[in-house]
Amino acid sequence: MRIRFAKMQAYGNDYVYIDAIHQQLNNLSALARFVSDRHFGVGSDGMVLICPSETADFRMRIFNPDGTEAEMCGNASRSVGKFVYDHGFTDKTELTLETLGGIKHLTLFVDNGQVINIRADIGAPVMEPARIPVNTTLPEFVDQPVHVLDRDFHVTALSWGNPHMVTFVDDVSTLDVNAYGYAFEHLTSLFPQKTNVTFAEFVDHSHLKMREWERGTGETIGCGTGCCTAVVAAVRLGMCSRNVTVSQIGGPLDVEWDEQSGHVLMTGPSHTVFESDIEVGHIMA
Repeated sequence: MRIRFAKMQAYGNDYVYIDAIHQQLNNLSALARFVSDRHFGVGSDGMVLICPSETADFRMRIFNPDGTEAEMCGNASRSVGKFVYDHGFTDKTELTLETLGGIKHLTLFVDNGQVINIRADIGAPVMEPARIPVNTTLPEFVDQPVHVLDRDFHVTALSWGNPHMVTFVDDVSTLDVNAYGYAFEHLTSLFPQKTNVTFAEFVDHSHLKMREWERGTGETIGCGTGCCTAVVAAVRLGMCSRNVTVSQIGGPLDVEWDEQSGHVLMTGPSHTVFESDIEVGHIMA
């Protein structure tokens, strides 16, 4: 059995995108491990299936490289919007997307029949410790002090279905992200479950910088939800406005925390890197 996939990048995440509407797939965990191990496929981020949905226009299922199913990814959801429009699955430019983290809303910006930019409304952030979860006595996990390795940090944990924490440092470019990211991910005294780690730097009231440590895989070139986490934390700490550009290695994202709805919107492009066929008969059997 051969299936066709698209490798897409959304300013920070590379995933393999597979149409699961027009073909029957099984052994999904094994398939995710297989495509993630292939150098031409995805690198470290995982596999995304575009599936039918009874509650939204489409359903997104996202799998980590180890085959476990993940909750949600802002960058992945934006690329799903580009995939379904560019491949003729829909002609709508306002879409709803079902994820394990809830229903997400996408706005597609189209030029000459191709999606050139996507705004993802990923909903309101969760800050209640019982729902993230974290070990803390704070009713909202904001500005929690913690000592990691050789230094003190102040951290904030948020979730949109995938747990993130953020800490602000003076200079993200010189930070040992590998050492501190790994230490935070495995800080079980504070995070009972592994967490994604966003290291952010305040530039000015409309500009932040960040680097991202992804749980289980290491530093990535960027993360949409990590950008949103940094903005929410910065706003709550009185550091920046609700409409901010976040610079990451993979490129800048514009993030807005809408005061009226409480939702966070992230806007940026997605790129189809290439498409190809892959033989998966031995996986599907």
